[in-house]
Order: sequence, then C-alpha cells, then structure tokens
Amino acid sequence: MSDRRGPDHFHAMHRHGFVRVAASTPRVRPADVGFNRDAILAEARRAEAAGADLVVFPELCVSSYAIDDLHMQTALLDAVEAALGAIAEASRELPPVLLVGAPLRHEGRLYNCAIVISRGAILGVIPKSFLPNYREYYEKRWFAHGRGVQGQTIRFGGWAAPFGSDLLFEATDLPGFVLHVEICEDYWATIPPSSEAALSGATILANLSASNIVIGKADDRHLLCRSQSMRAMAAYAYSAAGPGESTTDLAWDGQGAIYELGDLLAESERFSLHPALCLADVDTQRIVNERLRTGTFADAAEHARRSGASFRRVAFEHRPHFRDVGLARPVRRFPYVPNRASHLDLDCYEAFNIQVEGLRRRFEATNGTSMVIGVSGGLDSTHALIVAAKVCDRLEIPRSTILAYTMPGFATGETTKANAWRLMRALGVTADEIDIRPAARQMLGDLGHPYAEGKPVYDITFENVQAGLRTDYLFRLANHNNGFVIGTGDLSELALGWCTYGVGDQMSHYAVNAGVPKTLIQYLIRWAVRSNQFDPETDAVLEDILGTTISPELIPADDEAGMQSTEDRIGPYELHDFFLFHIMRYGLPPSKVAFLAWHAWRDAQAGLWPAGFPETSKRQYDLATIRRWMESFLWRFFTTSQFKRSALPNGPKVSAGGSLSPRGDWRAPSDSVATPWLEELRRSVPEA
Repeated sequence: MSDRRGPDHFHAMHRHGFVRVAASTPRVRPADVGFNRDAILAEARRAEAAGADLVVFPELCVSSYAIDDLHMQTALLDAVEAALGAIAEASRELPPVLLVGAPLRHEGRLYNCAIVISRGAILGVIPKSFLPNYREYYEKRWFAHGRGVQGQTIRFGGWAAPFGSDLLFEATDLPGFVLHVEICEDYWATIPPSSEAALSGATILANLSASNIVIGKADDRHLLCRSQSMRAMAAYAYSAAGPGESTTDLAWDGQGAIYELGDLLAESERFSLHPALCLADVDTQRIVNERLRTGTFADAAEHARRSGASFRRVAFEHRPHFRDVGLARPVRRFPYVPNRASHLDLDCYEAFNIQVEGLRRRFEATNGTSMVIGVSGGLDSTHALIVAAKVCDRLEIPRSTILAYTMPGFATGETTKANAWRLMRALGVTADEIDIRPAARQMLGDLGHPYAEGKPVYDITFENVQAGLRTDYLFRLANHNNGFVIGTGDLSELALGWCTYGVGDQMSHYAVNAGVPKTLIQYLIRWAVRSNQFDPETDAVLEDILGTTISPELIPADDEAGMQSTEDRIGPYELHDFFLFHIMRYGLPPSKVAFLAWHAWRDAQAGLWPAGFPETSKRQYDLATIRRWMESFLWRFFTTSQFKRSALPNGPKVSAGGSLSPRGDWRAPSDSVATPWLEELRRSVPEA
C-alpha cells in the first residue's frame, strides 16, 4: 500500500482529516419494531453508498418515540433487543458507525439509550442524562436518568457492552474521529453532557432526538446546535424524529443538521414524507487545531479534570476506505468575503466601519489638522481614501481635511492617473499632483544606475526608488501640514511581502488597510457602490477602478507585454487570500489547503459565489496551477516577508481570519525558512 499521506491519496477526504457524518430520519411506525429495524438498515445502506463514516438516527427509533406506556411492555422490549442484535449483525457489512435509539433494561430499570454499533459489534450504550417531564413530556414515567451511571456494563440478547454516560468512542485508524453521544433533552440542559465530553477530547458530538415540532422550535434547535458546536469547539450532528411517529397529540418534522465550530455544514428537508439523509464532511483536523491555539479550551479542560469529569475511551477499528468520494461540505472561494446573504449588508457595513472607526480614533488622538494620502487610481488607495472620506463625514469636518496626492512615475498609466483625479474631485478632498520623475532620475543618477544613462534596466532598485520617493514625499508633506500619513497597503501584500520596506508603501503613520485582504477590498468597494455610500459621480469612478488591472505601475509598458500586472508576476490574489486564511487562521498543512482550494476553484460553474460577484471575473484553477502558486506563496510568506510585518505600523484588525500585526494574530521570526511547508507540499500534492 502506498503512503496515505502521499500524492496517491491526495483526493481522498480521509487523507486530510475529514469524517463524513450523516443525520438520518427513517420512516418509522409506532411500536412496529420489525418495520423500524428494516427502515434503519435501509437508511444505513443508503448512507454507506454515500460514503458516510457515521450515521446518527433519531431517539428511540427502534421502538419509535411516541408510544407512551408501551415502552413498559415486555414483548416490545424483547423485540427491541432482538432488533438491535439484527442491526449489529447486519452492520458487519456496513462501514459506517451507526447510532440508534432504543429503550433498554438494566438492573431493574428502563433507560432511554443510544446504542453505538460498528462492523458487527455493539461498542457501547449511553443512557439519556436529562429526562424532560414538563408540558407534553412524561419521560420520568418510564425511564431512569443516566446521570452518574459510569463504569458499568449492560447485557441484553447475548450482547455485553460498556454502559454509562462516561463513554467516548475513538477510531484507532482515523485520527481525530472521537465521538460522544447525547440524547435530545441533554443539549437543552444548562450544561450539556457533551460539554465535558468535548473537554475530554471528543471532536464529534452527536444527538439522537425525538423533539416534536411547534412554531419556532426549528430555529431553537439550530441555535443550540450552532452554539454548542462553537462553545465546545466541535462538530455537532443532530437527528430528530420525523414522519411515522404517532400524531395523537404531537407532530414531527424530521429535522437534521450538522454544524462545525458554529458553521452550518448541512441540513435536511423538514416534513418530508420520505426518509431524510443529510451529509457533511466534518474537518476534525480544523477542530483539533482550533483547540490547540485557543488557551481557554485547555484551561477549561484542566478545570473539568480537577472537578472529577472522566470518560472511558472505547477504541475501535474503523477501516476508512481512503477513496476519492469528493468533498461534502461548503468551501468558500473567498473566506474573507462576507457570504451570508441574509446579513450581507450588515457584514460589509461592519467591515467598512471597523476601518472608519480605527482611522477616526487615530486622527482624533494625533491632534493633527490633516490626513495625507497618496492616490494612485488603484484599489488599495481608492479604498483607503473612501474610508478617510467617511471619517470626515462622521467627525463633521470638511473632506478638504484630506490632502490627497497623485504622484506619477515612469510607468504611471493615463487611465489610472485620470481615475485618481476623478476620484479626488468627486470626493471633494484637497487634491494635488507631484511628478516624482525628476527626483527619481536624480537619485538613479546619484546611484550610478544604468537607467540614468538611458538603458532600459528595470530592476528592483528602479522600482523601489519610485516607491520610496512617493512615501518620502508623503511623510514630509505630513510634517509640513501638521498631519499624518494614511497607509494604503493591504493584508494580501503584507502576506506576500509585495511592498517596499521602510521608506516605501510598507510604512505609514496608520495602516488602515493592513487587516483587509485584496479580495475583501474589491468586494467592499462594490458594496459601497451598491449600497449608495457615496454620490453617483463617485460610484462611477469606483466602478471604473474596479475594472482596472492590478498593477504597481513601476515598470514602463511595452508594445508586447503591456502594463505591468501584479497577478501575472506573483499569482492570483484570490488564491493567495485562500492560502493565507487557511494557513494563518487554522494552521492547516499545505496539502490540505491545496485539497480545499481544488474543490473550491476547479469549476467556476459549481458552488456559490459572493452575491453580486461579476460574471466576467469568475475564474477556475486546476491543481497544477494551485500547486504552483502555493509554492510561491509559502516561499514568500515564511521565508522572505516576515521582516516587513515585524515592523508593521498600527492598523485595525477587520476579519476573524486574523491580521499579520506582530502585536496581534501573527508572531514569527524574521529569519525563518519555508522548508517544512514546501517539503510537505512537494511530497503530498501531485504535480498534475
């Protein structure tokens, strides 16, 4: 067998720490145990065909839930035990772990149980901890609670299995697959049992539920699943009873949902007359990494251990298939860009106004009388300028407080220069132009650079003389006008080191864009137009700037190559922002980031795009392209650029994806190397 960490298994989701989880709602009949057994097995086989590793069925699905005193009938309980034995036997040929609900007798008491079944074995039985006995619920009439039931063994139908509320189930051959099970009311409790289970290492929390439906209750269940998955830093899989349950006094909707760290991965159709199955690939590596970097989780785990919380781990061999079965989870192409349609305006408003508030407070603190900014007609300076304009509006001071300068150099295009002037005039700022070419020629001549002798040598010195002069002018203009310099460089450029250090665009008095990647800047400018943040004249300029090729405009265009394109040289920002998010925020290995990027970007017609994203800008990338630009990203990010970030000016963090400030999310040595990341990429990702 080849190394499962190598390129031969690159396309297998198991290779990258994913576990395929299913929430299933079979059609049942009240007290018809044989029918229910067959319905459960039919859905288990359907989940198997979909590549599931775990299937969560509803509470008491073997007997059905709403049968009241029939739970106490010996004939029914005997039939339930026989049905569980049959399900266990049938599971020998079924790869998924099955979680089924049934009433079971133990030492003279009846318990509402979840039974964990895998490959012909009953791995364990978990009794329900909290029994609802209010309004329509009467569970204490029939069942004993499972709180405090620990370290026991249950025997029924010739089977013996661990029994108690202290069980975790761990796959020995699929790292990260550690399962805890609770039942319905347990997660409505103030402190759900799954909280302590997560602190003891469970990554996937499952809930077998009946939960009749009333108006608004589906939202409550979503809220509980989402909050528990976020607070416990885990995945949460929920399956509720559906059609077939008795409707004597209640109705059932069959809600299923799978959450991970607060994100909804999948949900089932409610009120369906057919069995429902929803699936999602849970990223256990992401969960483990998030716990690793969040000290509060470790502190809480230590506190739980001191308080006496303990769990037995039941190890089992899962035998994952390591086949290419796709990826059953949403992967955002633009992880920094707001993607909630219902909250789109709110999220964009929030992102934009974080920058506005950061700059407002800094301007207020300086006691200066002006803000100085260089305006190129490109995306970054455009965005910084409209943020500054909003600061003036909020402070109720004239926009002429902003001293904006366009500073053409050897490669400045007429289009971008014209757009810079149009924008400055439309916004009503104090605008001026300083031609840096004479000063640049003087400096190049003083340096003895070949360009001063008429030779077309466009090296890094040629570029940085221009970039440095612009910044030098801005700082001296700030001195001269009792102001401070607004930085325009963005998070993407800081990640790649695509900025001139010191006396260059890396430096400013306040780096208002430093927490905003290029893809978010583009989207926020579109939002500013769409939401009428400015007047129609300004909107027209912003639209034109959005359609301009991203370029530093430091090397003169020629007849063949045309204008210098940043993305042609360093790669697509949309890919680099994707790499940055997953590596910086979650610490994922390059091969996994490439796997996610391939699923996100391989087909422009598949998946969702941010609302309002231009059709002409929708691109796709094959794996070879992703691998090529990731190699470039890793080299730039880990080896060549940290010294620029270590001397980063102040600026606001905007996204939960993090910032690169050495005072914030990212601290790293300036003299590190990219070797471990590059080796992992080359070892694990196929070249084609």
